[in-house]
Order: sequence, then C-alpha cells, then structure tokens
Amino acid sequence: MTIKKNEADPRVIRTRRLLQDAFASLTQEKDFESITVRDIAERATVNRATFYAHFVDKFEILEAKLMESFMTIINRRISDHEALNEETIQSIFLGVCDFHKGLDTMCKRRYESLGPVFEIQIKEKIQKILLSFIDKDKMLSSPNAQFLINTASIMLSWGMYGAAYVWNIEGCLISAESFVKQTTPLLMNGSKELLG
Repeated sequence: MTIKKNEADPRVIRTRRLLQDAFASLTQEKDFESITVRDIAERATVNRATFYAHFVDKFEILEAKLMESFMTIINRRISDHEALNEETIQSIFLGVCDFHKGLDTMCKRRYESLGPVFEIQIKEKIQKILLSFIDKDKMLSSPNAQFLINTASIMLSWGMYGAAYVWNIEGCLISAESFVKQTTPLLMNGSKELLG
C-alpha cells in the first residue's frame, strides 16, 4: 500500500516527523554511511515501504532534516528584520554559525564529511534569503544592477557559509557573536551593492 503524499495530511506530517526523528537519533549513534533505510524504519517503528512513500533514500531524509533545521534557525534570527542592513546580515551570519554548530552536534561523528554534503543548497538558501530583502524595483532597474546584486549576494552567502564552517571546524575558539562581529566588516565590503 502506498501512502498518497498529501503534505497537509496530519498522518503524513506525523510519519515524516517520526522518520526524521528516528534518523536524527541514529546520527548520534552511527556514521551516516552505516545508517540504512531499514535502521531508520525500524527506529521509527514503520516498514520500509512506508519510508519509501515519504523519502527516496537516506540522502533525501538528511536533506529534509538539514533544510528544516536551517530554515528554523534562520527564521528565528531574522523574524524581526524588514530590510537588508548590517544588522540583518549579522543575524543571518549568526544563524549560519548556529546551523553549523547544530549540525556538528547532530552528527558528532561525521560532521567534517556531512558539513559539505549540502553546502550548495545551504549557500543557495542564504542567497535567496538575502535577495528576499532587496526591493524588486532595484533588481529590475537595469541588467547591470541585477548582475551586481546577484553577484554580491553569491559572494556574501558563500562567505558566510565558508567562514562559519571553518569557525566550527576550528573548535569555535570565540563565541559566535564575537566571531560574527569581528568578521562582518570583511563581508560587508563585498555586499555594498546589496545595501545600496
């Protein structure tokens, strides 16, 4: 029996949550490479067919868990922001640091191998978040303005991701707040186009 994937159905939501929670608990005990779909299904007390009704494979469940975690962290950090300014950029940057720290905790044994797995998706999410604050008229004012804003958002998102990743890998020698405060001026030089 295949479950129809109606994302709004409370049963679908519950089952996906059950599978994601089972996966998260397994990442505390085993390397990602050694976790199987059978392990996840057994931990969630469902059969493998139910797993496959919700996820293609363990990589999809990992991506769903990471993206959900990332967006929860970022939304908490930027919920009060209405415009893109230095404070907003610092909040997003702190959220990226929080994400790396949380990923390190969630996947203690394999952070260095898992951190980069979804690097491109996270960078793209950061870029979309940055661009969501930009006035659409400014984006459409000229092809050159659009090119510069897009390039600046890429540079800023990649810079935030990379800096936060290295900060975490090196053992978070200073607090995230201190790290972001000290490094934001470096990022800001590349983001002047975004801030206008």
